[in-house]
Parts: sequence; C-alpha cells; structure tokens
Amino acid sequence: MTKRCSWVKMTNPLYIAYHDEEWGQPLHDDQALFELLCMETYQAGLSWETVLNKRQAFREVFHNYQAQRVAEMADGELEALLDNPAIIRNRAKLFATRANAQAFLQVQKVHGSFDSYLWSFVEGKTIINDVPDYHLAPAKTSLSEKISKDLKKRGFKFTGPVAVLAFLQAAGLVDDHENDCEWKSGS
Repeated sequence: MTKRCSWVKMTNPLYIAYHDEEWGQPLHDDQALFELLCMETYQAGLSWETVLNKRQAFREVFHNYQAQRVAEMADGELEALLDNPAIIRNRAKLFATRANAQAFLQVQKVHGSFDSYLWSFVEGKTIINDVPDYHLAPAKTSLSEKISKDLKKRGFKFTGPVAVLAFLQAAGLVDDHENDCEWKSGS
C-alpha cells in the first residue's frame, strides 16, 4: 500500500496528484514557481483544496501565469474577474497577483531568474526536515521569515512567513514530507 503524508485528502484526485507529482519536488522553472507562489497567496484564509479545485480557472484568467502578461493586466481586467465564480473572488488577492508579477519581473531582472534568487537562500540544496507527523511541523521558520521580509521589501503581497513556508515546501526547497511518506527524500 502506498504511504503518503497524512494531510493528503484521499477523496480528491487533485490532492493526490498534487502530492505525488508536485509537492516537495525541486522546482526550477520560473513560470511554474510564479504559479505556485500565486497559489499560496490565494490560500490565505482558505483551504488548500479550494485553491486546487480552482487552479485551472486561475491559469486561464491569469494567462497561464506568464508573468509579463499578468504584470500588464489593466485594473478593468482585474475588476472583471470579481464576477467569475470559477476563481476565488477576492479583490485584494487578484490585484496582488498583478503586483507580484511586477515584483517577480524585477527579481528576474536583478538576479537573472527568480529560480536563482529563490534557491540562493538554501545554497541550491533542499533542506530535509525530520517530520514524524505534519501536525508537529512549524507553520513558519526563520528561513520563511527571512524570505518573506525580502519578498515584501521587493513589493510582493500576501507573502507572510506562513505562506512563504508553504511555498518553499511546495517548490521543494524544504522537504517536509512525513518521515514514512514514500516521497520523502532518501526514502
């Protein structure tokens, strides 16, 4: 029998696929990193399942997370999204997506890629944590606080240390799979 992290909702195939195919896999593609960062910002105050269920609709309205196209979206385009029931209709989060795209492009300009900027915080290597049970894992860490502070300084929105840690876990910079999960590094 396959052993996954106990937080995976086995009743939702999107959840299973997300865990098995994405979560915790070292990610180096800038467009995919931007999408994951946006998804984490949408989650604030909501369940991850809600975000996953609306993921495809978000891809459609945000130009498959092409940062340049998102950065150029007009206020009217963003306002129109508030009428779309297929996505999370939170004005602040929708406008934050554009602000984050603009900040993301600036990071790319300064560092060559968002990937090189982000992975420099962990010297290019995944941090593997001891997680006997996900309930025991911290909600934020000194690393997520440091990156959150830097992202906010650069103009990113909805990137508090809790959201940033979830992003680092999702993008594989931090391996917080439970110790007995088959996807744990070194398992």
